[in-house]
Amino acid sequence: MPKDKRNTIDVLKAELDFVKQGGYEKSMRDPWSVKLALEDSATCMNCDHKKNPVPCSECLLMQFVPANRRNEKIPCRHIPLTTEGDTLLQMYRGSTEEEIDKALSSWLQRTISQLEVDGKSGQKSSTLH
Repeated sequence: MPKDKRNTIDVLKAELDFVKQGGYEKSMRDPWSVKLALEDSATCMNCDHKKNPVPCSECLLMQFVPANRRNEKIPCRHIPLTTEGDTLLQMYRGSTEEEIDKALSSWLQRTISQLEVDGKSGQKSSTLH
C-alpha cells in the first residue's frame, strides 16, 4: 500500500497544469536534455531525491500501475495512458513529445474526472484507463 500521503486528485491536477504549461518541453538552456513524463515533475516523489530515492512502491501513482508491472524499475512508465493501453514506455519508443503530452493530458483528465465522480482521493477505480 502506498505511503504517499498526498491527495491523489491534487497531485494529478498539478501534473496536468505542468503538462499544459509545457513542463516537459525542451528548454533553450538545456536543449539536449530529455524530460521524462511523471518522473521529472513534482508528481514523482523522487524528483528531488535522486541520490536517496524513496521506493516507488510508496508512490500514490502505484494505484494506476497494473499489478503485473508494479515490480518494474520505474513502474509509472507502465501506466496505460490511452484507451488502447499504450504506456509511457511504449510511447517513448515511437511517439513524438507532442503525442506523449497529449496522451498524458487525456489520461490525467479522465482519471481526475473519474476520481471526482467516485468521490475518492486515493483509491483506483476499476474504470480508470
